[in-house]
Amino acid sequence: MASLQFIVEGGRPLSGSIRPSGNKNAALPIVAAALMTDQPVTLDNVPRIRDIETLVELVRTTGASAEWEGRNTLHIHAARLKSGTLDPAMCARIRASILLAAPMLVRCGSVELTPPGGDVIGRRRLDTHFLALEALGAAHDLTDRIRFTTRGLVGADVFLDEPSVTGTENAVMAAVGAKGTTVIRNAACEPHVQDLCHFLVALGGRIQGIGTNMLTIHGGTALRGTRHRIGADHIEVGSFIGLAAVTKSALRIEDAGVEHLRAVRMGFDRLGVRTEIDGAALVVPANQSMTIQTDLGGHVPKLEDQPWPAFPADVMSIAIVTATQCSGIILMHEKMFESRMFFVDKLISMGARIVLCDPHRALVAGPSPLRGATVESPDIRAGMAMLIAALCANGTSTINNIGQIERGYERIHERLNALGAGIKRVEA
Repeated sequence: MASLQFIVEGGRPLSGSIRPSGNKNAALPIVAAALMTDQPVTLDNVPRIRDIETLVELVRTTGASAEWEGRNTLHIHAARLKSGTLDPAMCARIRASILLAAPMLVRCGSVELTPPGGDVIGRRRLDTHFLALEALGAAHDLTDRIRFTTRGLVGADVFLDEPSVTGTENAVMAAVGAKGTTVIRNAACEPHVQDLCHFLVALGGRIQGIGTNMLTIHGGTALRGTRHRIGADHIEVGSFIGLAAVTKSALRIEDAGVEHLRAVRMGFDRLGVRTEIDGAALVVPANQSMTIQTDLGGHVPKLEDQPWPAFPADVMSIAIVTATQCSGIILMHEKMFESRMFFVDKLISMGARIVLCDPHRALVAGPSPLRGATVESPDIRAGMAMLIAALCANGTSTINNIGQIERGYERIHERLNALGAGIKRVEA
């Protein structure tokens, strides 16, 4: 397949309304969880992106049917599943392949898969998955492949060694299929984890504590079919806030899932970027102060990511680009992934004033006029950050490896061009 790139004309003001796609990180576990019932499931507002398409292909290899209706509605019917080895090449393309472990254990009693792929942003542990599934009665064998087996999952009191999102999701799915009651402590509680739990409840699962870090699941009930709508992607909303700020544009983000945006809005407030709630929409005005708020006593402030409900790690790359256009200095602290910060050298080549202190911290001083450049898209979020930087830069930029961006953002060039952006998607 030919390599694709974006040619971006910077410096254009944007205006209008945009609607975030369905949450990629909710859609992935929910597509996997659709295999837990032998009844038909219909999912609405599913983002049509590469990671989802790959998982849908993988789901079909299990014997389930998965068919698209229109652009964003997906019908899944897993009347019968076949146990065995999941396609190694597909598993290696997406991290979400690990989410099939629990549904396949529940339905078939065994599954074998290749260690999952995904963004190269540092080591991403799988230990939490193994420990949680083992506590619920699964055995595993780890060589160059991962094999899980069970003679029957049984509820347990499970303390996760870290609040891993996908680890929590696998544990919840396994607990819904297990006999008896499970308590999951130190659970992740991000909006996408909540969305998965609500979907499982719609199937007939019994889950208490949704939105908290302690979930109680009464498992073993027969599951039915359902229709479920994927919630808005709060990471995409954060991306649009940063985009509006650096291009000095007024944007209205419709159906923004405002109940999940407190930490995101607080983080941008620290950068001098104000947002307003208007019903279900989030409005970013054009006239922003873009002045970084110092800590009490005039000390250099810090913006750091932490597990939900704090500032999300996936918005950090966007916030860094935004900070380059703000007056003042701020320390950006990415705690979760040791390679995510390395994209800042590309921003520096565009004129940003950034000191990379170590793999987790960067000091950003602004505002810095950015100039067009040829850059790479190293991962989904850094790729979107580079696209935002290119849209506010003087001149034309070329962004290579845009497949990374399109793994997480649906038709992003078309949607931004509708706001007035100048983005061409071409073969390299």
